[in-house]
Amino acid sequence: MRKILVAENLEKVYRVGTVDVPALRGVSLDVAEGDFLAIMGPSGCGKSTMLHLLGGLLTPTRGRIVIDDEDLTAATDARRTDIRRRKIGFVFQRFNLFPTLTAEGNLKLAERIHAGAAGKQGDPTRRREILRLLHLEDKMHHKPLELSGGEQQRVALARAVVNQPALILADEPTGNLDTENSAIVLNMFQEMNYRFNQTIIMITHNPEAAAMCRRIIHMRDGQIVEPAARVQI
Repeated sequence: MRKILVAENLEKVYRVGTVDVPALRGVSLDVAEGDFLAIMGPSGCGKSTMLHLLGGLLTPTRGRIVIDDEDLTAATDARRTDIRRRKIGFVFQRFNLFPTLTAEGNLKLAERIHAGAAGKQGDPTRRREILRLLHLEDKMHHKPLELSGGEQQRVALARAVVNQPALILADEPTGNLDTENSAIVLNMFQEMNYRFNQTIIMITHNPEAAAMCRRIIHMRDGQIVEPAARVQI
């Protein structure tokens, strides 16, 4: 199966005053197309740093990252931004929706950012289909403050997948949700993975969330401490 992501010997060292603080210590990871991977571990283990490196939001001190056959670590800042725009969708714990835009408006803005200078119009049929699949068709014209937390996170997921990115990176996507809404959002992630063969990497502290993924890896002290065993679903 084709590899969407290859990370080789990733190291990340932060400089705090005169002290070097290692956050990642030689992490390597392969993710195949259509995989749904959970990364688990205690606070401070390096999993958020790893996700930010994989998304091109940080650069590694050492190591290499290839996303959908494009070398992220060898790219210039401008090229890295372009790869991120075309290849990666993000879902954050705090939703990060534009409060003055409706649900549909947030998706349209994501389409415009994805198009960049080319100015290509988004596909309204796909946009409506995603909103329907996420049970948001009657919320298209609602702004974030008019939506529940679960609905806002579903809009964030819709925004992340609307441009068909090679990879979705989700950072504690259920961290601000109650049990019922967490289950709804996780089911939607699973639906996107199965229906669209969408590749997803999710950071989570929640074992129930991780159990819905195809694979789980555990991190501790900046390293992977358990193999990425496959989960039967």
